Amino acid sequence: MARSTRNRLDKQAVLQAAVDLLNADGVQALTLSRLAEKLGIQTPSLYNHVDGMAGLHSELAVLNARQIADHLSEAAIGRSGPALFVAVAQAFREYVKENPGLYLSTLRSSGTQPAQDPALVREEERALKVGLAIMASLGLQGEDAVHGLRGFRSLVHGFASLEVAGGFGLPQDCDESFRRLVTALVNGLQGNQAGV
Repeated sequence: MARSTRNRLDKQAVLQAAVDLLNADGVQALTLSRLAEKLGIQTPSLYNHVDGMAGLHSELAVLNARQIADHLSEAAIGRSGPALFVAVAQAFREYVKENPGLYLSTLRSSGTQPAQDPALVREEERALKVGLAIMASLGLQGEDAVHGLRGFRSLVHGFASLEVAGGFGLPQDCDESFRRLVTALVNGLQGNQAGV
């Protein structure tokens, strides 16, 4: 049985096992020895699929960026204005809640490496295009769009990260809190655009 598992092992299976470890047990849980144990192989066998921990982290950063871009793009289809903003914010929040370990483990990958992986840059640019489209849909361009997008990302990241960590202990509905927060940001961005 172990032999058939090894025969089916490929980079995708290794990455999925790493994602499962990260999401279940957090960032500190991911080590090569623990990953190998989860896959039922010896640690050196991982090097057939990833270039050590550094290579694994790079692959996970690309995977995370791709999945975020996919989720945001899918949520954006057929929407504009505030409805676009709300739908994409909710999709981003859901992604973080579904992939907390993967998401948090790759936050520092972007922009911190001297020579970024072209695949990572490509996926991050896809997500950036969706973000800028959201801002354009609200009438924000150029520097205003960048500031608005930073606010959007900070809002969703902060809320979802606190939610995943169990930071909201009061009984009031988190969905309603998130809706109000997103609505307030949309209204603020539109108010600033109108010169209010």
